[in-house]
Amino acid sequence: MDGDVLFALGLTLVAGLATGIGSLLAFFAKRTNTKFLSFTLGFSAGVMIYVSMVEIFFKARESLVGALGEQPGSWATVAGFFGGMIVIAIIDQLIPKQGNPHEVKKVEEMSTRTLPADNADLLKMGTFTALAIAIHNFPEGIATFTAALQDPGLGVAIAIAIAIHNIPEGVAISVPIYYATGDKKKAFKLSFLSGLAEPLGAIVAFLILMPFLNDVLFGIIFAGVAGIMIFISLDELLPAAKKYDETHLPIYGLMSGMAVMAISLLLVI
Repeated sequence: MDGDVLFALGLTLVAGLATGIGSLLAFFAKRTNTKFLSFTLGFSAGVMIYVSMVEIFFKARESLVGALGEQPGSWATVAGFFGGMIVIAIIDQLIPKQGNPHEVKKVEEMSTRTLPADNADLLKMGTFTALAIAIHNFPEGIATFTAALQDPGLGVAIAIAIAIHNIPEGVAISVPIYYATGDKKKAFKLSFLSGLAEPLGAIVAFLILMPFLNDVLFGIIFAGVAGIMIFISLDELLPAAKKYDETHLPIYGLMSGMAVMAISLLLVI
């Protein structure tokens, strides 16, 4: 296994384990910094949207046009882009509603509720949330891994954006499980395990996709990655950012994320 593959796998591991950071935040922070979370979620969305539409989509198109020709390659790029959106939308529809990973949680809820001795509904909700986030993390792992192999700088940017949005997801897992059991270790363990779906996606991509990776497959995967990240940004990140703070902070974060990504891409040209 060469250094590039190890680096790409390492990025997905770091991004995935950010759910564990969210879990620890829920246990040790006294208050949720809602303004900071709102800004950073908007920032993450800005990074994802900009890099998807300005960099990833066009790299996919370049690869597919080079392999298939102008017209077929352009159609294949568009099909891959919307195919990625459809895949993540179907995943969302298949996830039970009680495990909604988009539900905003705050660390204050740890101390403001009386913990029941055994609350099966809350435990079920927390477990479903962990499962839902694990399912979401799997294609994100493929996205980070594929991007990092093609362009390490791009992979780092995507990994940072995904790690930021994984932090509140760790809170979303920990809060209901801790309510239900009063067991911090169990809540952290489920949060940690859900994050491991990210590097698992990367390992599956390495074992299954790598042997067949050519310009056509790479282009379709990259186009799909762009669609997945746009969907996640619009369906998860921005709505969550607005729930944490209803002012203009999410948009300022969005603009900042786009600006940082734009400057980063210019610096590596």
